Parts: sequence; structure tokens; C-alpha cells
Amino acid sequence: MSTLIFGLLLLLRATDAVTGTWRQCRDVLPLDLLSFVLERDTSRLVPGVRIKEADGARGVHFVSPDVSMSFPLSQLLVNCDLFPKEFSVVLTLKVTRTAAKKIEHVFSLLAPKYLNKSKLEEKEEVSDTNEGSSSIEKKQLMELQVKRNPEPGDVLLGLKISPKRLHFLMKGPSDAAEQWVFRGIGLADNQWHTLVLAVGQHHVRLTVDCSSPIEIVPSRPFSSDLNIQGSRFHIGSRGRWKGLFSGLLRQLVLVPGSDATHQICPSSDPRLAALSVPPLLLDLPVMGRQRDRHAASDADKRVSLGSERTCTEMLQGQLWFNQEKKGLYLCDGSTWITLLEDHKRLDYLLENQVLATSSETHDIEVFQLPGMGLMAAMAHRSPSYGSAVYLWTSSGFRLYQNISTHGALAWRHFNLGKKTFLVVSNSETGSEKRSSKDSGADYSVVYKWSKKRKRFVSFQTLQTYCARDWEAFYINHNTYLAVANHRWGDNNHTIESVIYKWNKSTKSFEIYQMIPTSGAYDWEFFSVGPYHFLVVANAFDGVTTSVDSVIYIWIDGRFQVFQKIKTFCATDWEMFQIGSRVFLVVANGYRLSGSGPSQYTINSTIYELDIGGQLFVRFQDIVTYSAVDWEFFSLGEEHFLVVANSFNGESYSLNSILYRWQGYEGFVPVHWLPTIGCSDWEFFTYQGESYLIYSSAKTPLSKVFKLKTY
Repeated sequence: MSTLIFGLLLLLRATDAVTGTWRQCRDVLPLDLLSFVLERDTSRLVPGVRIKEADGARGVHFVSPDVSMSFPLSQLLVNCDLFPKEFSVVLTLKVTRTAAKKIEHVFSLLAPKYLNKSKLEEKEEVSDTNEGSSSIEKKQLMELQVKRNPEPGDVLLGLKISPKRLHFLMKGPSDAAEQWVFRGIGLADNQWHTLVLAVGQHHVRLTVDCSSPIEIVPSRPFSSDLNIQGSRFHIGSRGRWKGLFSGLLRQLVLVPGSDATHQICPSSDPRLAALSVPPLLLDLPVMGRQRDRHAASDADKRVSLGSERTCTEMLQGQLWFNQEKKGLYLCDGSTWITLLEDHKRLDYLLENQVLATSSETHDIEVFQLPGMGLMAAMAHRSPSYGSAVYLWTSSGFRLYQNISTHGALAWRHFNLGKKTFLVVSNSETGSEKRSSKDSGADYSVVYKWSKKRKRFVSFQTLQTYCARDWEAFYINHNTYLAVANHRWGDNNHTIESVIYKWNKSTKSFEIYQMIPTSGAYDWEFFSVGPYHFLVVANAFDGVTTSVDSVIYIWIDGRFQVFQKIKTFCATDWEMFQIGSRVFLVVANGYRLSGSGPSQYTINSTIYELDIGGQLFVRFQDIVTYSAVDWEFFSLGEEHFLVVANSFNGESYSLNSILYRWQGYEGFVPVHWLPTIGCSDWEFFTYQGESYLIYSSAKTPLSKVFKLKTY
């Protein structure tokens, strides 16, 4: 996949804009859709298209509705569910006179239409490729294929051309797409034309060749909840032969959140005004060009996006915006000269605060509380003093509230609507609460923030078994909690961990699903496009630490096994994304098998999601020392991982190491941080400054480091 695609995906950001998990796509930079499909494999031209030259400019000619000219929209809009409320589409096309005699589709965004299960059951490939698998595994595979093999469905968004008309389609409140028609648009004249289609909540505006815009005001506002989950974007068709676009397409850019007209107009050559043209269509020989007289002046005004091209005399005066580095460069005929560049790089770490705690600390949860500010819940080991919540002040964290806990191992913060909660993992319940009927049980507690008392107060008690971790997540407007039950009593590690679901009627968490685990240490929830995953760190089965940790996928309202990965006393999983690439890193604690000696110096491993193979594959091994936590964070365009090294077999005084992403080289060590029995790292920001805090499971202190950048 090209650098352009990584650059585009790296800058996608989405924030919660509606209740629950439906997130509006916001703050997204222009997306060059045509480059996205043309540059997926730069070694050859994608099937179904030809490159043609007309009037001194190149364009794409469609010869078939090949699947290569379509893609799941979730590959670009990776962290949101609802299409932007306002957006523009910039396109440059050439329509022949003969093409105007029929209706043709320039682009279409189609909802998924899943294959019928009975059709899948008839396919012998499913059974052939899973010979020897259990009936349950075959059923799981069939369910995945039902969800991952959509046929073209209803139009969510589209643009088509008919004789002297341009049709804009967008799904309305009903299931059917509504249509708005621009009449008298003379595009079928064998000439290049650049169109800007700007869509707001109360209007749709069309600008042709930088002329005066034509505006349509609908009788009711456009839909602001266009759900794009599972949708597929088709360029030059509707996913079928009928209506295949027969003209040439040179440019297709989606600009969320704004009217892009002012970005390309005025122009000395308005018919070919460019916001982002694929590099494959840009480089033309000077001979034979009909626009030589415009070349120099047009280059002065045009800003290209996408991957870097060689600066030559042909591009002299050309501006190039590097979206990944947020830099603007000018071609002087041989090299790119930097005009503007945004660099925020890590220089060094400065010890900002040494925080004395009441006892050793196993975990820190940093969160923002509306009306209060930045807070940190710390899981203290001692039941005598309990745990504590700290408030960030100008001089660092200060004790705000003590909370009675029993061998607390972890905290997790989550929200239910406007209400804020904390849940603690207790591993030692006092004798006054332990029943003789279930002597191995403990009681973990959910706390709710009281706005009146300005304190966290006990809300619900849940029975757990040496709980090591809680994970809160949201799926389809529902709230879930997953607890990692480590063991029952002193020896039974092969037990069930539990997923709880919030019951809106009873206003409490109730058991939803039980999952078998082996000495579970950690849960990590994450989503990739429309798919939801939950991975457990299994640490010990009673005999060995060499056990399978399991990745689960959400199918039909339940988590089902997706992949098993061999780990060694896995204590933590951390999911992160760099551009469009999805990674999981595991913290391996130590290797123990039978009566042999323990090995604390072992590899922890980074895995990368292979979308084609539909599994995580090994990407990089990093030597760690009884690692118990990974923390991923970004500073500017740089990405980092920091590991919590806790023990090397002889000493707890070790360096925990900060690694920086180096692209092809993976992560390389850049800073060594002295720690004592390090148990957790948390990254946080406050008023533009970045910090790291670590906790110690062997001494009653935590440290805050300030990250100095340049």
C-alpha cells in the first residue's frame, strides 16, 4: 500500500458526536479517493481501467465494474460510523456526447446486502477448506463469510449523469435514496470539466469550472445520521455493468466539513482546476500539450497532495503538501524546498513529580472528570490504607479521596451517558464479606461519581475471583464490563471470566457471557472498521505459563474465538494503530514449565493484522524483563511504546524502556527510564503538555515524567 494511503489514514480523527457508539466523522482532511484505488498496487494498473490522454490531460477510462475500483469506506473513515454532516466532492471528468444519451454513475456509496446463508451452505469450498473442523467452527466461519461477502445494496450516496442533467443521490429518513437534479448542465461536450459539489445540512451547491454556483434548497434538511458501517464506495459504477461511466475521470476528492470551492478557485485553467490528482495522471510530456501557455502560471497556483514525486523542471513552481508531516514544499526544478513544516519531536524526559503513596501500587487509571479536571485512580496493595483518587494541580497530583479496597489490582473509568463511574478489581475480600459457601470469591465494586458530594460512592458490588483487570466498552449503544478472573482460591486458575451488560431497566450490570480463561490477567477491547474484538491475556493454567491467549470477535451478539496466540504468562495487551496498520503487542511475564527454573528475560511480541489473511501475524520481538504493561502514545507525527519491566530474576531495579517507531525498522529503543518494580505506565496530556506516570508494585511511590519536545 502506498505512502499516500498511509498519509491519508494517519490523519483521520473522529470524536463521539452522538449518544452511544455512533460517532460522526469529523476533522478529516481531504481524501483522494481515486489515488486510493490506483495506488494500492503501484507495480501494475488496477484491473477494469485504462489510462487515456485527451486534450493534453490524462484520465481513467472504465472498461468494467471491477471490484478493484471499490473499497469498504471503513478503510478510510476508520474511527467513525456516521458520514460527515457537511462535505464537498471535487471531481474532474470528461463526458462524450454519446455517453449523455443514457444514465451513468460517476460514483456510488452502497449499503451492504449480505449473502443468504443458504447460498453459503451450498458452497463446497467452506467444508473443503475446513475438513476436520468441528461443526461449531464451521458455523463460525460461515457467519464470518455471511458478514464479509456483501452484495451491492441500496444507494447511500451517489452522483450520476443523464442527458443535460446531473443527479445527486443521498439516503433520506426512509430506506430509499432521495434525488436532487441539476438541470441544463452541459457536460457532454467532449471537454474537461471540474465540478465541486458542496453539501450542507440545508443546501446542495454545484460549481462547474469555477463559475457561479447553482444551489438547491431541499424541503427538509439532509440526513445527519447516514450510517456507513459495512458500506462500500464504487468509483465509475454502481458495482454492476449497467450505468458504467464511459467518460474519463481525472480527479475525485472527498472534502469533509467544508465547501472546497475556494480551495481550487479561481484558477487560470478552471476546467482542470486541481485539488489532488493521482500522480499516475499528472506526468505528461511537454510536447503535444495544448495548455503550455498555462503551465507555468498554473503550477504556481496548484498544490498537489499525496505521495512525494521527484522534483523536476516540469514541476518547477509546484507546491506539494505532505499530509503526514503537515509540511508545505516548493519545487525549484531539482529539489523540494521546505516552506512550512510542523515538527513536534521528543527530546528528553524530565522528572516532574515523585508521588509518595500509602502503599505499593499495581495500576493507575488517568481520566478527565467534567467540572473537576484531570484525575488518577491508583490501585494500592495494602487493604489497611485502601486505594486513592488523586487530582491534578499546578504542582502535580494531590490526594483527593481515599477509597476502601482489598488488595486492589486495577481501576477502570467509564461513562454511562453523563454519569461517571470507576470499577476496582479487588483480589482480597475481607473475612466479614467472604461466605463459607464460596470461599474463593472476592467482591469488586463499581463506584459512581456524586456531583452533590463531589466524591465517588459505592454503586454496585460484583462477585469476582482474584480479579486482575476490568475493561469497559460499548457496542451498538450498549455498555459492557469484562472482568479478568485470575484464579479461584489458591490453585484453580482455569476458571471463567465474565462479561457484564448494563441493564437500563434495573440500572445495574448483569452477567451477559461467560468465557473460559486460564489465569486471566488483562482484557483489551478494540474495533477495526465494523468489527469488534476482545483479547484476553492468559497467564497460567496451573502447570505452565506457556498458554494460548485468545482474540475473540463479536458475532451475532456474542464473542466467539477468532484467533489463538501462544504467550508466556501474558500480563497485558495493547492495541494501537499507525496509519491504516493495526497492531497488538503482548507483555510476556516469564517462562515456567513444570519444575524447571523460571525465565524472566524473554521476548514480548508485536503482532500486525493481516487483513487479507484475516489474522494477526508476528511483526517484531522485543526483549523484556518480566514485562507487565505496554503503553502506546503519539507526539506530533512520532509514535512510541513504553514497557514496564518489573523483574530480571535478580533485581526489581530495572530500566523500563521507551521505543520509537522507525517505520520499516519497527520500534527502536530511545530512552532508558530507571524504575523499581514497575507495574504500569500511563500517558496523559494537560494544557498542551505531555506526561508519563509510572507506578511501583515494590515501593510506595509513583513518578511523573514531563516529555520535553522541540
